[in-house]
Amino acid sequence: MLRLTVSPEEYLMIGDNIKIIFLGGTKNHLRIMVDAPKEMSILRSDVIERDYPEKADHRHYYEEPEPPAKYLKPKQKP
Repeated sequence: MLRLTVSPEEYLMIGDNIKIIFLGGTKNHLRIMVDAPKEMSILRSDVIERDYPEKADHRHYYEEPEPPAKYLKPKQKP
């Protein structure tokens, strides 16, 4: 799994024909725009869980642990 920090108007390309554009948002909501071919089906997770429970991925995201100290930059003294 890839975890990214993005700014508004940045985008990701998936293959040659799917573009996900990050439009911004608030603390709890993010707006995106998906540019994909018409024949590609795009469903929200709540629709999948409601209408296709056998396809629902029930794994939840987890907080990433702190990396080992050897990978952290030393703190600067004031």
